[in-house]
Amino acid sequence: MGNTVESIVVVEDDNDIADLLDMYLRQGGFKVVLAPDGESGLAAVQRHDPAMVVLDVGLPGGMDGFDVLREIRRSGSVPVMMLTAREDEIDRILGLELGADDYVLKPFSPREVVARVKAILRRVAGPAEESPPVIDLGPIAVDVGRREVTHHGEVVHLTAREFDLLAHLAQNQGLALSRQQLLTAVWGPEWYGDERTVDVHVRQLRRKLGEDLDLATVWRVGYRLG
Repeated sequence: MGNTVESIVVVEDDNDIADLLDMYLRQGGFKVVLAPDGESGLAAVQRHDPAMVVLDVGLPGGMDGFDVLREIRRSGSVPVMMLTAREDEIDRILGLELGADDYVLKPFSPREVVARVKAILRRVAGPAEESPPVIDLGPIAVDVGRREVTHHGEVVHLTAREFDLLAHLAQNQGLALSRQQLLTAVWGPEWYGDERTVDVHVRQLRRKLGEDLDLATVWRVGYRLG
């Protein structure tokens, strides 16, 4: 992280959980901003421009975590980790489709949360290279250094996970990659979620980039770009 202390906004109404995350994230080298509900959480994101948001699903008041995530994604691509006590697969898929980068079930280990936050931020930062490539996919360009995707010259807003998935596929054009290979490369070997997480993010990429994205489903394997 260099000399700059990255800030994390934690939106959590349970004071005990919020204080625990605050302590462990600070010990991990982060500045932490706590918010007890959706409205104050959104305000904190806008005010502090954090490196990442840790967001509880079950928030009090008029905005739950999904509502907050929708608002965050209207204007930005800051990585978001969802926390939830709900075990329903539908909730997890909804969070991922709305643009969550990670999904952690309560109760959780605070050390694991910190480790996953750091892993996501490492992937967002990318490797230190003098001249990161711009990958040409016809009308789509993937600028690895700027972490920016353009379609016919217009910037397309992707979440951190969506960008990482597209970049990895683009760097391996023509190869059929299994869902497990993609999970390991993009989500990391510590990820223990369902392989359908990949399918959710592929659907989002296809929706945002349209037919110009030459991304094929390889039956019983996974996906191939180009």
